[in-house]
Amino acid sequence: MQRVLRVAAAAAARLAGAPRWGPAAAATVRWLSGGRESMSYDVVIVGAGPAGLAAAIRLKQLCRAADTDLSVCVLEKGSEVGAHVLSGNVFEPRALDELIPKWRQEDTPIRVPVSSDKFWLLTKNKAWTLPSPFDNKGNYVISLSQLVRWMATKAEELGVEVYPGFAASVATNDVGIAKDGSKRETFQPGRMTLLAEGCRGSLSEKIIRNHKLRESGQGQHQTYALGIKEVWEIKEEKHKPGSVVHTVGWPLDLNTYGGSFIYHLDNRQLSIGLVVALNYRNPFMSPYDEFQKFKQHPAVRKILEGGTVLQYGARTLNEGGFQSIPNPVFPGGAIIGCSAGFLNVPKIKGTHTAMKSGMLAAEASFKTLVEGSSMELYWENLKKSWIWEELYKARNYRPAFEYGFIPGMALSAVERYIFKGKAPFTLKHGRPDHEATDMASLHSPIQYPKPDGQISFDVPTSLYRSSTNHEHDQPPHLRLRDPTVPERVNLPLYAGPESRYCPARVYEYVSDEKGDQKLHINAQNCLHCKACDIKDPKQNIEWTVPEGGGGPGYTVM
Repeated sequence: MQRVLRVAAAAAARLAGAPRWGPAAAATVRWLSGGRESMSYDVVIVGAGPAGLAAAIRLKQLCRAADTDLSVCVLEKGSEVGAHVLSGNVFEPRALDELIPKWRQEDTPIRVPVSSDKFWLLTKNKAWTLPSPFDNKGNYVISLSQLVRWMATKAEELGVEVYPGFAASVATNDVGIAKDGSKRETFQPGRMTLLAEGCRGSLSEKIIRNHKLRESGQGQHQTYALGIKEVWEIKEEKHKPGSVVHTVGWPLDLNTYGGSFIYHLDNRQLSIGLVVALNYRNPFMSPYDEFQKFKQHPAVRKILEGGTVLQYGARTLNEGGFQSIPNPVFPGGAIIGCSAGFLNVPKIKGTHTAMKSGMLAAEASFKTLVEGSSMELYWENLKKSWIWEELYKARNYRPAFEYGFIPGMALSAVERYIFKGKAPFTLKHGRPDHEATDMASLHSPIQYPKPDGQISFDVPTSLYRSSTNHEHDQPPHLRLRDPTVPERVNLPLYAGPESRYCPARVYEYVSDEKGDQKLHINAQNCLHCKACDIKDPKQNIEWTVPEGGGGPGYTVM
């Protein structure tokens, strides 16, 4: 029963009484190389998001029911649980009802039921109300970063150990294997690693690629979008708790898939954001500036006027859906949540499916470790679950927009109201996002309005509101596979798109002493959104996990 996780001073954190998911613990827990002090766990979960914490809770519930015990550890790269978690979020409680049936009787951060649900088509100066395609009855407007903090306390009450501030690189090995591959008398099976890193997880992507899990799954590549979000405090007379608005149309062009959201929480808070599919063509487009422009729409500006921004952030999300689900099982573990990609695009929801996938993986892990079953049970049960049914019905919405906004809206209406998710065909995705970018010569530069400092803001101001911070004295976590590509390819052919697709201005071209433009990487600004890892035309940027605890410091996202 030995699977070694190399950490130091974890026992000291417990003896000192520090909360294991707060910043104090982060300072006392760190990775060490071989030959040092170690701690052994039966299950290590990488990522303290909804999927990882749901898996941890479910594992401990199963242990209690069977009167047995498995040691479970959750590692989180953020400085605190929730610090790197960002989502809209209109929360569907289906999975939580299964995991913690009596959650409504507890003091949870799920307090604001959806009270109204509107769908707008925006032109430059008008908002046209359309029939809402969403069914949010029984759902809640929440902060996902607050929800996972509550889930972490529930996990710890069950005996799960939660450690933030970890840049994880995990391997799971059998113990007691002879040189010829036979099992010695000391043989003990390798333990379990569940990867719950979120969208475009570094470890998950390597494992999907190395074990060809995409090919042994549904077969198609993943597609992505970039979500940019602010949380505002608005005037009391404008605040409508539970109000939900989604929009399509302006400011995006007819060839770019995306839309916006405006959600009213409690305490006069409002979540507002823009989601832009990363298969957009125009290299001069800046998703950040499109978001700032969106907020100036007359119907939106009047909501925000007189308010203040509390927090800013950005994160990519999976949009591939059913066609892009990989086989989530690898030797020694499994991939869960958004690392695998279970977002329901037409619902614009993925928290409930992420949690359910974690619960299914936990059940398979328990049977594997305690009863000698196989983790293939996770893959089998996933295909029998309501996740599979839900994503199958939603499979044609996102690829319908490969043909443009108007054909996409028409095909989506046919899929929803006529076929009801049971069309006799399955549409395929277009080119991978990084291949979709056109040459700069095919487009004209976009002149974005200057921020007014009241509704729209420059990047440094927004970045300050994200509480992003990295230790300067560490190896760079953003690496160029070929350092000549930016000046040799990206700048002359694509007009340096990395300076615009990044919502934190990590990448900028500056003149050297000879007047030549050179790419400068401001890695300390990184929001961990992963857009660069996805959108770079030549896939030349490698996003690696920085030193644990670095990155944004979200509290209400």
